[in-house]
Amino acid sequence: MFGTVPDYFAQSNKNISILVQIESQTGVDNVEAIAAAEGVDGVFVGPSDLAAALGHLGNAAHPEVQRAIQHIFASAKKHGKPSGILAPVEADARRYLEWGATFVAVGSDLGVFRSATQKLADAFKK
Repeated sequence: MFGTVPDYFAQSNKNISILVQIESQTGVDNVEAIAAAEGVDGVFVGPSDLAAALGHLGNAAHPEVQRAIQHIFASAKKHGKPSGILAPVEADARRYLEWGATFVAVGSDLGVFRSATQKLADAFKK
């Protein structure tokens, strides 16, 4: 959380990572070169945007999308780079880890904010 890391500004530049987000067919087609590129520290999959770009709007579970995700993870691993993905559903997160993802975002700032706001609103409805 901002402001909780002592000496943050003095240390931050030493800990910068560049992750390339793959969200299109072009990204999938070029993931080998992306993962191999000097200066790229890893790749991250945006599954909903990738699904939309592949013609499967709202269906990240479509087999074509899932194959693309597996290909992205495998390409990153081949080049010794970490790969990650957004997966707020536990079963999806576990599957992606089994497929080789090295990190999984299980929520987003918007999702956490929405959940907390809903909880607060529900408390006032009682």
